[in-house]
Amino acid sequence: MQRKTDYLFQRPGSRHWHIKLQSPTGRIERSLRTPDRVQAEILALPLIAEHKAKLLEARPRIEPTWRHQYAPGREHVGPDGGRIIATERELIHMDAEGRITGQSPNGEAGWQAVNLERRLGLAMPVPIEVSDTARPSLAVKNSDDALFETYLRHANVTGYYEREARAVWALYKQLTDNKPLKDASRDDGRKVVAHFEGQGLKSATVEKKVMWVRAAVNLAIDEGLLKFNPFSSIVPKRGDKTIRLPLGEADIKETKHNLDRLDQGDQMLFRLLATSGLRLSEAFEIDGEMKERGCRFVIVGKKTDQSLRRVPLPAGVLPYLPKTIKGPLFEGGAPAASKRLNRFLDDCGIVDPRKVVHSLRHRAQDRLRAAGCPEDTRWAILGHEEETVAAGYGEGFPVPLLKRWIDKIGF
Repeated sequence: MQRKTDYLFQRPGSRHWHIKLQSPTGRIERSLRTPDRVQAEILALPLIAEHKAKLLEARPRIEPTWRHQYAPGREHVGPDGGRIIATERELIHMDAEGRITGQSPNGEAGWQAVNLERRLGLAMPVPIEVSDTARPSLAVKNSDDALFETYLRHANVTGYYEREARAVWALYKQLTDNKPLKDASRDDGRKVVAHFEGQGLKSATVEKKVMWVRAAVNLAIDEGLLKFNPFSSIVPKRGDKTIRLPLGEADIKETKHNLDRLDQGDQMLFRLLATSGLRLSEAFEIDGEMKERGCRFVIVGKKTDQSLRRVPLPAGVLPYLPKTIKGPLFEGGAPAASKRLNRFLDDCGIVDPRKVVHSLRHRAQDRLRAAGCPEDTRWAILGHEEETVAAGYGEGFPVPLLKRWIDKIGF
């Protein structure tokens, strides 16, 4: 039975009815400018119909497509040294003298799965191979899928990270034609790496994506289900890491002058990142708060053991936070917020590609270091970037002590 949805509501203190529509890109609210419920329902009908049509269009589905053998609109060199002119559906073959020697189809009809970005994080359509002309269906889950599901539950991978992990797993299956993990080699794993490198991703980003399937196989090895990890040591070190620069005080001054360009939620997010040194993804992990000797703090860093920590809420952001955090502090997801905040930096005139939202974290590190904050206390506040012997040094620091240091960052 389908759940009935009420799209209309009234804001506290307002006589007018509003419409609320929840889409994959976020929640939309709009005043209907009438206190009459019946009139509001009539005004809302075309908006609801348009909203439902968009949701239907955005659903994952399988649709026919045409797969080109040669990129259309270009001239190519044929296997015999002749020329091939490619159109959308046709190849025109020419010899070395420019004479037309024949014509053939430019590719063949096929099927593809579309609208997988929200569920699997795949922005591009996924080709689906079929052995006959029947309309295909998505692959049936197998024992390797069950293995991967076990890993997601075991590691408590949820939200954005779950979508990213599922996308990488789906990509491996697509690139290897569902090759069982027990038969996979490192060359099969390298197909995933080659795909990401073909998208222009840096080696560090590729490593983070491959990490999900590597960790899943490691768990299966620990449980005696597999003996070899095809994703181990397959990402080459390219030395292509982008050097991020911290935002300088002149940059911070400019962002403060332009902060009203952001909505209230993003203003609060930017202040929190600036005053705490949190990773953007960690800000979206906040779903409640605790207190220790009167100091409010949150627990973040759930992705890895070395980043799990208690972070006091800095004085510079407290006036803008709810009186008590009783649920998710931010909505919409970190990737979308990253785009908005980086665009905000551009609008502020901060266009150096080495200066991004993550630069606030580098600034926090520099500010703590300049204030004389001990290294182990810095890591207790910021969390370790990678596993080290010192990763456990900050555990158990009193929150009031961390609060005194984190307030040195400022905004």
